[in-house]
Amino acid sequence: MNTLRYLTGGSADLFWPGVLTLLIVATVCSLLSVVVVLKRMAFVGQGVSHAGFGGVGIAAALGVTTSAPATLSIVLAFCIASAFLIAALSRRRDTEPDTAIGIVLVGAMALGSVLLHLAHQWHPAERVPGWEGVLFGSILFSGWTEAMWSAGVAAIILALATWFRRPVVAWAFDESGAEAMGVRVGAIRSLVLILITLAIVLAMKVVGVVLATALLVLPAATALTLTDRWKPVLTLSVLCGMGGATAGLILSFEADWPSGAAVVLSLVGIYAIARITRPALARR
Repeated sequence: MNTLRYLTGGSADLFWPGVLTLLIVATVCSLLSVVVVLKRMAFVGQGVSHAGFGGVGIAAALGVTTSAPATLSIVLAFCIASAFLIAALSRRRDTEPDTAIGIVLVGAMALGSVLLHLAHQWHPAERVPGWEGVLFGSILFSGWTEAMWSAGVAAIILALATWFRRPVVAWAFDESGAEAMGVRVGAIRSLVLILITLAIVLAMKVVGVVLATALLVLPAATALTLTDRWKPVLTLSVLCGMGGATAGLILSFEADWPSGAAVVLSLVGIYAIARITRPALARR
């Protein structure tokens, strides 16, 4: 099997950082995806993930693509700024939320495209990322430095999500009721936007900006198809995310498919199986 050969052979050090990064990202995104689906924030995630393309373009234009911490910091700062710009535009009476997301999405994509083009001219000696790699990612883009950064940022996300779990859950189910209970809904909304942005930036390396949103939507969508109880939903969402990531990696290694696309197709397949089997499970 190619999977065993890649992960235990002489080239194993090339693949393990990406594999560990993907599993870390899948776990974090699966937990956050429950809030994303319940609050119908999938399109917001799509806008923020595509905004990452602009951040990659800025990092490339500055010539820092070989420094993982610097690149991640620039992309993260750009994505957070884009998320808050979307939120600010959405609060204006003359701009619908989907219009605000569309404006930021296309603006960031265009900026990233121009800056990547210019970066090839300004820094010919640097390893400037190509279009395909940024859009669809690859596990080979992640080294041990990125894997350690991913583990550290994931620990921060999980710590914040655990600490603020009660107000976040109240806000996710009933925003008006949560506000009446004293929850600062504006601060919680900002916190959730930052956590989603952090997860998207981590996911970009392995699945790309186009497919990063899938990890924030499909696990919870699958879990909510099977149950509406809170704790089982969280458990099933993580199992679906980890299962999709593992199946996608095996599919990628065995069939030589792009890893990001293989992971997303596996998650879609798990969702389809859940939809098909739900009537039979409901009758038991």
